[in-house]
Amino acid sequence: MAYGFDPLSQTYPSQRFPIYAAGGMVNCSVPQASAAGLEVLRRGGNAMDAAVAAAAALTVTEPTANGAGGDAFALIWSAKDGKLYGLNSSGKAPQMASIERYLADGADKDGKIPRDGWAPVTVPGVPMAWAKVSERFGKLSLTETLKPAVCYAREGYPCGPNLSASWKNAYRHYLPFRNDPRFTAWFDTFAPLGRAYEAGEMIRLPDLADTLEEIGKTCARSFYTGRLAERIDEESRKHGGYLRFEDLAAHEALWVEPIRVSYRGYDVCEIPPNGQGIVALMALNILKEFSFDGCLTPLTCHRQLEAVKMAFADAFRYVTDPEHMRIDYHDLLSPEYGASRAAEMTDMAQVWTHRIPPKSGTVYMCCADREGNMVSWIQSNYAGFGSGIVIPGTGIALQDRGADFSLDPRDTNCLMPGKRSYHTIIPGFIMKDGLPVGPFGVMGAYMQPQGHVQVVMNCVDFHLDPQQALDAPRWQWMRGGRIAVEDRFPETVAQELRSMGHDVYREHATPLFGRGQMIVRLENGVLAGGTESRTDSNIACF
Repeated sequence: MAYGFDPLSQTYPSQRFPIYAAGGMVNCSVPQASAAGLEVLRRGGNAMDAAVAAAAALTVTEPTANGAGGDAFALIWSAKDGKLYGLNSSGKAPQMASIERYLADGADKDGKIPRDGWAPVTVPGVPMAWAKVSERFGKLSLTETLKPAVCYAREGYPCGPNLSASWKNAYRHYLPFRNDPRFTAWFDTFAPLGRAYEAGEMIRLPDLADTLEEIGKTCARSFYTGRLAERIDEESRKHGGYLRFEDLAAHEALWVEPIRVSYRGYDVCEIPPNGQGIVALMALNILKEFSFDGCLTPLTCHRQLEAVKMAFADAFRYVTDPEHMRIDYHDLLSPEYGASRAAEMTDMAQVWTHRIPPKSGTVYMCCADREGNMVSWIQSNYAGFGSGIVIPGTGIALQDRGADFSLDPRDTNCLMPGKRSYHTIIPGFIMKDGLPVGPFGVMGAYMQPQGHVQVVMNCVDFHLDPQQALDAPRWQWMRGGRIAVEDRFPETVAQELRSMGHDVYREHATPLFGRGQMIVRLENGVLAGGTESRTDSNIACF
């Protein structure tokens, strides 16, 4: 190296401007994934092909947050059909999983399902999502679409600075399990050097390359009813897990009708429950009852925070797998609901729930093509690498989504065999007068609906471009009255919020505040995109 530098040391503030393109655009949290989507567009694929290519590449180039063993959701605008489609490919709890069995087996920890090991593993939905979207909308075969991801996995790619930081955090987390045979494959796959990767070092995942090729050639059938499913079943039985071949074979990716609220003339769209996109919509449904005096003013932030807390209070009470919900979730989006909740708001902070949000690992990406197709896509392991369980010889890291289930049978989101959990990952989409404005999303567990509210209002209420809408300093409600704000958040506003009863503190770790992407289609068809400045994000376009 000619000279030394710390890629995570940001001595000077930088500026980013929105990116414009006419031929196509792919926005991802790592540059290689954006490049993968663009490569597929240039080969003649459409935005749906590009989304699958980028999503597959993210399992290789950001395994610290997602993988083939995770779940996926998507909102897809088909220009040909003139319609917005929703896809829910979240997996269910294994049929062997029950509160009674977990307690009897000692699989709980302090009355909760732990995030590590086989206990929190649910059926992965990511490969099925790729296959379904490719089959219904793609121009290219799934094999062709997954080629860039296979190439990255086999030939390698350089580790980015934020990726390295996440990898180091994960390595420290799993180090106590170093001699546990359940986690041997994680260390063999993701720490072959006996440590985490440093920024600039090459990463190769040859086992995952073979798996991605197999998923492509079989249109994901191997993962659910073939050789890969058999390997997952074998490892689960070997180590006392609950997941079985039959659970994988029963998985379905569901085409669902997006839910939406009208916000100042725009339709903000989300995936319906079991996803938590309804939290963002409930909050916006409350906030539309107010006018605002500007972005990042004390009163604006106070009302946003109170609306978010109200929405979470109801979501935590009611939202889970819709087959097990006790109310019609559409009732939570009625104008009457929004108005009644708004009327409860005062000028002082109130505590609406004491639930503590956990951290997570998630990737969000969006893309668009010259034909008018647009895709909002999100996939996740839930927490970092997920459960820490890797199927030997495959590179498949299994998610720990089951850790979000409650072991209290009185809770709406209690564990049941074959049930989908309350789900944190949510893609967003904005429309106006029945036409697409564009996809957007913000990653980060319970930060996600809060990020959606802030980004939507930054665009609609305060007329910020997509890049500024993402760059604006963020806050996050944590629990009770506790509020985290970024270092860049104005101190005068923080002080005013404290006087309103909010327990505000500064958080130095920027990943806490999510990582977003956004594309807006202008009236002349030109695409304007913004990408997350808090991580290794990149826009690829032409």
